[in-house]
Amino acid sequence: MSKAVVFFAEGTEECEALLVVDLLRRAKVEVTIASATGNRAITSSHKVHITADALAEDIDYSDVDMVVLPGGIPGTPNLAANKTVTDTCVSFAQTGKKVAAICAAPSVLAQLGLLEGRKATAHAGFQDQLAGAEVLDAEVVVDGNITTSYGLGGAIPFALELVRQLAGQAEADRIRNAIAYRH
Repeated sequence: MSKAVVFFAEGTEECEALLVVDLLRRAKVEVTIASATGNRAITSSHKVHITADALAEDIDYSDVDMVVLPGGIPGTPNLAANKTVTDTCVSFAQTGKKVAAICAAPSVLAQLGLLEGRKATAHAGFQDQLAGAEVLDAEVVVDGNITTSYGLGGAIPFALELVRQLAGQAEADRIRNAIAYRH
């Protein structure tokens, strides 16, 4: 069974984060919601209260296949400020493990130098922060082991792409049909 960690911080965009968690869990991917706040209780960007499964610092990432950074303000800068989050993203990217980010969060990957020479996307308000990347105006961009999306409007195709990567195309198609996503 594949494993993923979705990082949550104070101010994370809850729909981008929870939609990824939901669709990956439907695909039987073992997903851990990891708090990057030092506390399992998190308040999202729109004041939704969420309880994380674990603190980011307490997770053993050795058998995790993918890490995901949702967007949101101030969630994105809060993720960028967490050393476990940034170190894990760098380690995963450098060793060929999967790293995914949506909305404002691809800017964190760019700050870490992980988008240098790669194709990527982000929310229009953050595309200028993707230094070193070839910025595409697309819902989802996959370049090697890095997947990015432009925001909440692309959250379903983003999550389905992550399902495809971790559980296969047939499972992504099954979930697409089960949620009646006809885009």
